[in-house]
Amino acid sequence: MSEQAALPDPFRLMDSTLTILAVGLASQTLRELRDHVALAPPASLAHHFHGSLLSPGFDDPEYRNDFALWARRQLHDAVLAERLGVLDALDFQEYEQLRQELLDVLDDRLAECDAVPQAPRGHEFHFLASQLIVFDTGLTFDTPGALAKAAPRRRPPLRQDDFSVWLSGWGELAAPAVRRLQAIDPTFWSLSELKDRVALCLDLVTSAEAA
Repeated sequence: MSEQAALPDPFRLMDSTLTILAVGLASQTLRELRDHVALAPPASLAHHFHGSLLSPGFDDPEYRNDFALWARRQLHDAVLAERLGVLDALDFQEYEQLRQELLDVLDDRLAECDAVPQAPRGHEFHFLASQLIVFDTGLTFDTPGALAKAAPRRRPPLRQDDFSVWLSGWGELAAPAVRRLQAIDPTFWSLSELKDRVALCLDLVTSAEAA
């Protein structure tokens, strides 16, 4: 990068936390789940498709949304779990469209079952919602190499993570890392997996700085 080119301001590292709220709906059977999906607020659908990705866990879920995971683990319905598991909230412009697709999948499965699947008592599906609170950590980074252990935070509607936006200011030095970062789908990976992939991308910048 040319010495005359203006460098971007230091990168300010933000963090976030989820505040979990009860919606007041709990389902023990597949029929109840279907009825409660029809009633749940959009914020609850958003939480059950995305909230778990922001909460570190000790194991990686086999399915990437809570509905599919509950169907597999508590209803022991592998067919339903697979159908729910392929749903991606990002494929829908509005949560009402996602809700309708969920209802279609659940209605189809109910029509196929001779008996309505039921979870054991104490293992009901509790509908929750969450609010993401973002705050400044007070940490700043002057160079791309200092970001090696940071994790991405997506900024809709641009669909760009903050690291890519900031690194773009470093021109060709950071261009390979920016391309790699923008190829990462944050809805597919857990938080720990995202950190590993971001670190690998930023290694490209560190290597370029050292060259």
